[in-house]
Amino acid sequence: MTLAQLRYLIAIIDSGLNITLAADRVHATQPGLSKQLKLLEEELGFQIFVRKGKSLERLSPAGVEVVDHARLILDQAGAIRALAANHRQEARGELRLLTSQTQAQFVLPSALTELRERFPDVRVRLSFTEGGREPGDHDLAIVSTGGEPPADRNAVPLYRWNRVALAPTDHPLAMLGRPLTLADLAAYPLIGYDTSPASEALMSRAFARAGHAAEFAYVAEDSEVIKTYVRSGLGVGVIPEMAAGGPTADLTILDIDGLLPTSTTWAVLPGDRVLRDYVAELVVAVAPHIRARDLHRLAQPGDRSVATLAPHWRNLPKIRAAAARAATDVEAFVEPRRLAVGC
Repeated sequence: MTLAQLRYLIAIIDSGLNITLAADRVHATQPGLSKQLKLLEEELGFQIFVRKGKSLERLSPAGVEVVDHARLILDQAGAIRALAANHRQEARGELRLLTSQTQAQFVLPSALTELRERFPDVRVRLSFTEGGREPGDHDLAIVSTGGEPPADRNAVPLYRWNRVALAPTDHPLAMLGRPLTLADLAAYPLIGYDTSPASEALMSRAFARAGHAAEFAYVAEDSEVIKTYVRSGLGVGVIPEMAAGGPTADLTILDIDGLLPTSTTWAVLPGDRVLRDYVAELVVAVAPHIRARDLHRLAQPGDRSVATLAPHWRNLPKIRAAAARAATDVEAFVEPRRLAVGC
């Protein structure tokens, strides 16, 4: 039995039992893959698949167990390769990053630039969360929640952030001369930024607890689209603060801190593999108060509890400047509220 045979087996499963597609995935020929499968079954002494003619129909009961163990073996082999690459200080590879449009557009560019300078031979493959789903396999996810960590994950809080409201400069809300309330916002159609049902429900519950019903008349993923709709008089925008940009001649950014729940952005690490150095360094580039060695420890088996701080997004530039000076007072910019993370 070889690792290649196990890799071919998993490729067949992940390709919906399509031998041709599986061969393409592992850069093998169809006859070669079929031959290796036959050799593996002969060594085991039973068929892994139930066949219908020349086609694979489904896994046999024993095959189900074989596949479970094969995945574990391949995961451990991958962990050994990653560990060896870290020890060799190998600075090449592919970083599969799952994140949201907001983080990709407004937070990650500077961090990815820093990563590129340090690891020029690392290719970054971005994929995006849609409706709260997490598609495909990835080495790192940078996602936001209403405060609670993603369930059943190794998650480290990077920073907290709030939402702001956008209105035309001549809008009644822009000329109130006092802090806004939820009642003020509920009086107008709202234009939401996030398509996540959980995010929308979180905001709706905040209005409901205050005795108001919010009407999210429009939802868009692009902040520029929302600004256009606000300028057109379609409603008041409610967007993440990092997406607001600066004030303009025709739009006013309205402070609504404390009205809607604070969100937290998390780095979610896979719990089944050794963390490559460049993955840890990207997290540190986003949130410089985090230590790379803690991230490596979190990704290891055993005690993966890591205590970390959750600063506000607005304080990250100060933290980054302090870290660049090798200052010892980084925590002075971070609210002293520790979160225990890890699963």
